[in-house]
Amino acid sequence: MSIHDMTLQEQSLLFANLASLAYGNEKDVRKSARAFGFTKTSFFDHGGAQAYRFENKTDVVVACRGTQPTEFNDIKADLKAVPVMAETVSRVHHGFKVEVDEIFPYIAPKLMEKKDETRKLWFCGHSLGAAMATIMASRCMYESTLMNPECLFTYGSPRVGWRKYVKSLGVNHHRFVNNNDIVTRVPMRIMGYVHHGTEHYMNAHGEIWEGFKPWRRFKDRMRGMWMGLKTLSIDNFSDHSMVNYIENISKWK
Repeated sequence: MSIHDMTLQEQSLLFANLASLAYGNEKDVRKSARAFGFTKTSFFDHGGAQAYRFENKTDVVVACRGTQPTEFNDIKADLKAVPVMAETVSRVHHGFKVEVDEIFPYIAPKLMEKKDETRKLWFCGHSLGAAMATIMASRCMYESTLMNPECLFTYGSPRVGWRKYVKSLGVNHHRFVNNNDIVTRVPMRIMGYVHHGTEHYMNAHGEIWEGFKPWRRFKDRMRGMWMGLKTLSIDNFSDHSMVNYIENISKWK
């Protein structure tokens, strides 16, 4: 079955698993990717920025690797929150742009092959990987020689760019936010950063809410904080785990 023919829940779970796989070593990732129906896996690692490309007869998926606390390059990228001119329109997070600048020149040539004209392109990522996937998808939309992405799926994504940049993206985007996930609240809006895409909010009990009022989110976040304190965990950080995202989406009805 092609990804296009899956339900939104099936797609969301697949990409959550692929975003999680992106943290793994190449040998294990290749084996796991085959279990998800991908016959070819390519690993890109340049300047500390990393991503995987998964392929089969109908689809191409680029999964960007997120922040690894032990990697100084990842921490440095997260901290460079100064907005700079994007390759496309308006301003984007400096650190995230630098990561994409490092690796995209190696990925882009793989997205203009003739055989790819009959396949669909998808992007996904978690944390820093979500920001990188967003910027890559944006560049594909603007570059006529590259495949246009079918959709972007992100998990625990930080804000990537200014409002004009976000409005210019032009890509379908499903953005998942787990309760108190602290990464989804940075960089601060006071710096001009805003989110992009259709938000799917996961409440304190792991249920996915759509179209709720802001006061309801605030109340739910307080509930999540209290539930975390009772288990001696800090909800803002534990909610960022891909394990929790995958578990919640697997129960989505």
